Amino acid sequence: MDTIIRMARPEDAPALLAIYAPYVEKTAITFEYDVPSVEEFRGRIEKVLERHPYLAAEKDGEILGFAYVHPFSDRAAYGWAVETSIYIACDKQRMGLGGRLHGALEAVLKAQGFLSMNACIAVPEEDDEYLTRNSVQFHGHLGYRLVGEFYKVGYKFGRWYNMAWMEKHIGPHGPDPRPPIPFREAWEDIGGIV
Repeated sequence: MDTIIRMARPEDAPALLAIYAPYVEKTAITFEYDVPSVEEFRGRIEKVLERHPYLAAEKDGEILGFAYVHPFSDRAAYGWAVETSIYIACDKQRMGLGGRLHGALEAVLKAQGFLSMNACIAVPEEDDEYLTRNSVQFHGHLGYRLVGEFYKVGYKFGRWYNMAWMEKHIGPHGPDPRPPIPFREAWEDIGGIV
């Protein structure tokens, strides 16, 4: 069976957390220090799904990766922008899953009426065992552009790390944009993504 991209469900929390936990424990990709509980992670999924996409890549019943967005900011003027996150199981990387998950995210976000995808990416000043600049290259390949870098804003594993900001416009930024519709409505409109 081929890999499918589907809507994540709160009951996926244990599988999604198993993918996320090594990023917390062994990398500076996330600046989170402690692995959240399954209950907390389930709550995060539920919160995102209230309005935004949370997607899972699955093959033969195994979840291989996930991607989601959340508001870029809670202020009303930012209502057409989201911040993206993608995590792939450590043993399933470099198989094209990140690109497929991002493509599905972008398709549903366009259907919702969002106009800007933003990526907040932890980066080292020099690659080390906890962090490289690979994510910047990945996002560049997907059409993002680098808009800035904050220096020494995250401290993890006894080191300071930078934060790169990248953006991708996915719709026209004209006058009077329509407010984005909820995720589930857009998901039904496009018939889901497989």
